[in-house]
Formats: sequence, structure tokens, C-alpha cells
Amino acid sequence: MADLSLLGYSVAGEESVIIAPELDCCFDIGKCPREALKVNHVLLTHGHMDHVAGLPYYFSQRDFQGIANGMALVPAGLAEPLEDLMLTFGRVEGHVAPHRFVGMRAGDSFEIRRGLIARAFTTRHVSGSLGYVLIDVRKKLKQEYLSLEGPQIVELKKQGIEITNTLEVPLVAYLGDTAKANYSDNPDVASARVLLIECTFFDAEHLSRARAGKHVHIADLPEMLEGMRNEHIVIIHVTRRTNMSVARKMLRKSLPREIMERVSFLMSRKYIEEAL
Repeated sequence: MADLSLLGYSVAGEESVIIAPELDCCFDIGKCPREALKVNHVLLTHGHMDHVAGLPYYFSQRDFQGIANGMALVPAGLAEPLEDLMLTFGRVEGHVAPHRFVGMRAGDSFEIRRGLIARAFTTRHVSGSLGYVLIDVRKKLKQEYLSLEGPQIVELKKQGIEITNTLEVPLVAYLGDTAKANYSDNPDVASARVLLIECTFFDAEHLSRARAGKHVHIADLPEMLEGMRNEHIVIIHVTRRTNMSVARKMLRKSLPREIMERVSFLMSRKYIEEAL
């Protein structure tokens, strides 16, 4: 992905934070590593501590360093509790750090910048949990106007005629924590260039734990990835007990080759070494 990089840390129950610097977004915030501070948009999926703990620190440190305009897109039901949290930290710290929460519901879109939106969708984890897709929005001249010269196009605009079609190109889809679900039914998720999907459990005897905690087990992946057209599928949210080498072997046995060729792990040693 020459024009798009992802960096972060995702270990089940410990911390989840994935930064897309070129898109000025951070999926969840974990404990807020320093690399997240310069990103202006936090996209929060749900309120579990391993995903949200660093949010007050994010706003406080940005205030301390003179970085303005940070905000967090959050599930609508969390906006008020998070406001209360910031007020409480303000009492502890001595002042309330500037902050902004935007309550999101499934289907809502938010403009990150011109030509880039974040769109929320429902996930199967806790009540109100959301996933997000970052979408490149482009304007394309309608077929019937392709042969026109500049002055003719200007004249059509003056007449109020719509001369372009809107083209949406999904870039990154982030599921956050989730149980097994048919996300391929969501066209934005299915066609995103990059899919970030959790797979918390790999051991056969942990299937019941996956169901109880509403997480993905490796046994779920073949069905969940069927119909996905993503160029890259990135596995996140594994546990510390997971041996990456063993997990890769299990995936190769579980997934068709065509899918496996597109799969990698977020914290693969290969990508860590390439970054050094």
C-alpha cells in the first residue's frame, strides 16, 4: 500500500489502537501512543477500556502541546458519559481539556476533510457498538458532458445543471470487536481496499469463549471472508497466548488460497522489521 500506511497495536483485552496517518484518523485509541496525538480524528467503536482508556490523555496532551481541533467520533450512547468523564478528569487535572465528541449511529457519515468521509455501521459486540469505513468521495463528469469544452461546462453550472456523478471508493474498513456476522452484505466493507478484522481465538476449545465474549474465532473466518473483495485483509486483536507461526499455519488450512494470499497480521514481525 504505497499511498496508505497503518500502524498500531492490537492485543485482545490489553490495547487496540490503529492509526491511518495519511487519512488523519485513528481507529480506537488504546492507551494513546504518542503517534496518535497528531491525528485529528479518533473513531471509537465502543467503550471497553482497552479501546478507550487513552481518550482523556489524547485531548489533554494535545492541549498541552498546542495542537487544536482534535475530535472523537463515538457511538451516540457514549457521547454523554464521555463528556462526564472529561469533566471528572478536569477536576483532577485542574482544567477541562478542549475536546469534541460527535455522536454517531449506523449509517451516519462524517466529513473528515474534503473528499474523505467516515461512515459508521453496526457491529455485533456490545450494545451500540460501531465499525467505520473511510471512503474517498470523488466527483466524475457525467458521460454525456465528456466532450464539452470548459466554457460550456461553466455555462451548465450557471444554469444549475448537475454535471457530475458522485463516486465513493471505500479505503479502509474497521470492524473493531465483533462476533461472527455477514459483513460482506455491507458493500462499503466488502469492497474496501483494506479490511481490519479481529480474530481473537484460535484454539478449538476456545470457541465457546468466543461466543460468550462476542468475538471472532478462526472457525468463523472462512464464512466471514467469503464474498469479501478487499485487496488486503489484516488480522487484529489476537491474544498474547497466540503463536503467530501456528496461527498462520491454521489459517492456511482454513482459508482458500485466493483469500489467504491477501491476509496478514497487523503486528507481523515482517512489517515491524521493514519499518526499522
